[in-house]
Amino acid sequence: MSNSFVNTHAQSGAQALFVTDEKVERRARLEGTWLNIFDVTVPSGCRTPLHRHASPEIFRIIEGRLTIRRMTDQGLEEFEATAGDIVRIDGDQAHGYSNPGPETAVFSAIIDSEMAEFFEATGSRDPSRTALSGETMKRVTVVANTDDNTILAA
Repeated sequence: MSNSFVNTHAQSGAQALFVTDEKVERRARLEGTWLNIFDVTVPSGCRTPLHRHASPEIFRIIEGRLTIRRMTDQGLEEFEATAGDIVRIDGDQAHGYSNPGPETAVFSAIIDSEMAEFFEATGSRDPSRTALSGETMKRVTVVANTDDNTILAA
């Protein structure tokens, strides 16, 4: 069976964006659909704050490990995801993650067009401009609030 019906963009040589401390690279976008795949590189000790947005996400851990936090009906759930694990985040589900390990973690994120636009609006081509400082969090929060994303805890 051929997958020649898939029209993707720039899988090799993807332009890296840095969103807070993470490197984000688009790996695929299906023309005429909402589907985007990004690889996210999370350095040791980095984290994303607890946040939520309308769109669901699927993470596939490629290397390293992440501590995933997500809100469920039973309260805040926290677990470790390692290479090969797949994590589903529902739309409007509060979630965040961190890399507690000594090595870099990498995961693929399947996201919709709105989240891809958020990455592009908040990202920088210069990693030194994205450290998780008060200024960076202010910029990310402003864009998040305009794009129907909510940062719940920094």
